Amino acid sequence: MSSGYCLLTGGTGLLGRFLIRDLLLRGTRLALLVRGSKRESAQERLEGILQFWEQELGQSLPRPVMIEGDLRESELGLTRESKNWVARHCKEMIHSAASLAFHADGEGEPWRTNFDGTRNMLELCRATKIRRLHYVSTAYVCGLREGTIYETDLDCGQKFRNVYEESKFRAERLVRSAEGIDQLTVYRPAVIAGDSQTGYTNTYHGIYLYLRLMALVVPRQPVGPDGKRMTRLRLPMTGDERRNVIPVDWSSQAMTHLILSPKAHERTFHLAPDKCVTPREIIEAAYRYFHSSGVEYVGYQTLDPETYNDFEREFLPGVTMYNDYEATDPLFDCTNLKRFAGHIPCPAIDEPMLHRFLRFGEEDRWGKRRAKKAEFESNVYEMLQACNPAVEFTDRAHRPRVSLDLVGPGGSQWTVGIGPMGTIFSVPGLDDSATISAKMTVSDLLNAVSSPRPGAGLESSFAKWILTLCGQHDTGTMPRIPRASTLPIQG
Repeated sequence: MSSGYCLLTGGTGLLGRFLIRDLLLRGTRLALLVRGSKRESAQERLEGILQFWEQELGQSLPRPVMIEGDLRESELGLTRESKNWVARHCKEMIHSAASLAFHADGEGEPWRTNFDGTRNMLELCRATKIRRLHYVSTAYVCGLREGTIYETDLDCGQKFRNVYEESKFRAERLVRSAEGIDQLTVYRPAVIAGDSQTGYTNTYHGIYLYLRLMALVVPRQPVGPDGKRMTRLRLPMTGDERRNVIPVDWSSQAMTHLILSPKAHERTFHLAPDKCVTPREIIEAAYRYFHSSGVEYVGYQTLDPETYNDFEREFLPGVTMYNDYEATDPLFDCTNLKRFAGHIPCPAIDEPMLHRFLRFGEEDRWGKRRAKKAEFESNVYEMLQACNPAVEFTDRAHRPRVSLDLVGPGGSQWTVGIGPMGTIFSVPGLDDSATISAKMTVSDLLNAVSSPRPGAGLESSFAKWILTLCGQHDTGTMPRIPRASTLPIQG
């Protein structure tokens, strides 16, 4: 990784959330493209993710630089100022954003995100001279091919099960032919499930669709004399088909290692399990969880809906979108993955892990539980934004500078400089050429800049504190920052 920032898309998705956590824990400086939702601003969405991880980890995390944008717009919808910042600070991109829709909808998904969004991302790379790209594809760009799929394979004349596979195939082909990308690394994950340790997920696709249906339908069946529920279900498969399912925490851990390993770059990596799970293992684990039985594997035959029993009538229509995946999965070659990340084994999807998935889904009410709203002091962020963030620093101006790393709730990263007449200027991000480096929480900052003079506003107190920190103001008039948090940068 470069000493600057890495721009990440898709950070609010399942894989993206784990990449944020793992990359920050490894000391990576991140900038995130985030779009606001109907209920939350972009800043609130990102802050909610970071506060979730802080609660899980029991430690504060640095805050990425947040860039508001929209993958579906030209050059990701960035303002001129944001584009200039990216050009100055970002030398590489991780493109993880994707739509998982299997069928085209009225808004043009998944093509609008998967193909058009990738094209817009490449436009931004050209405009900002980002030449190193980490692109998250999918193992299923192989389409309906059978046998062993090699990491070097892409366009083999294959047909596709759905528009998701085709849109990702065409997007990967677009990326590989893009001008200006000098270093391309492609990651092709198989089906991503939840966290292997906690069961956590924020999306209920793939394996979770089956588990959710069973959780909703099985408990409604009567309990028999033996204490079990009889849920007679015929499935048109043998039950022993391979399913390439991988936990999201392993996916992120392996990708993070590869992203931070320059020798691994410019290759393609299949992220697939060492041991595939089977439908039989999934169903039996769920049946033991719910104390039920009754599944019958009838082989590859078409079931007449007229012959459905009551349980089948509830269950089978809910999984029709995955009918094309009933056959055995291909075998994905992982030669590159084993060479560069073989020391990070993929946990097998076993019964205890499947039970964790079910338990989390129930506690989360299968995605209906309202997430805890992020709580933070927004006035500091707004104040720093107001310090003329459009101004770019030069070697001859805004000296000295303070590299201000605010960690924990409400934090952010800024470089603050002193201009003519003591005016304070700021731009997002940390600058290694700054004179002073300060790392603290927002609460520490507020305590440090609180003015002893009644009526003094936050902005004037902050400006005086910066001047004092840089030795350009009488230190007796301002509280001093704790010495351990302020480190002069050598050289």
